[in-house]
Amino acid sequence: MWKSLIAAAALFAASGVGHTASAVNKDAETRTLVVTEGGGRSELTLAGGETVQFCPNGCFVTLPNGDLEALTGSETIVISGGAATVK
Repeated sequence: MWKSLIAAAALFAASGVGHTASAVNKDAETRTLVVTEGGGRSELTLAGGETVQFCPNGCFVTLPNGDLEALTGSETIVISGGAATVK
């Protein structure tokens, strides 16, 4: 049994499965996040109801209220009522 668990863990690790952060806009209005990654800065625009994947290697995100958050790549930003929360 242990051999099966070890083999499954090794296969998962070798598969290169990575994590990316995601952002979900639950509002009807378009919302914008400012993403700073690898020294570059860009705007990430989310239409109402849209979900996007971004930031696979960690980044900084400026939320709609101006707060700056550091992401490692596994978080989800949820925008609702014009406010964003990081989960």
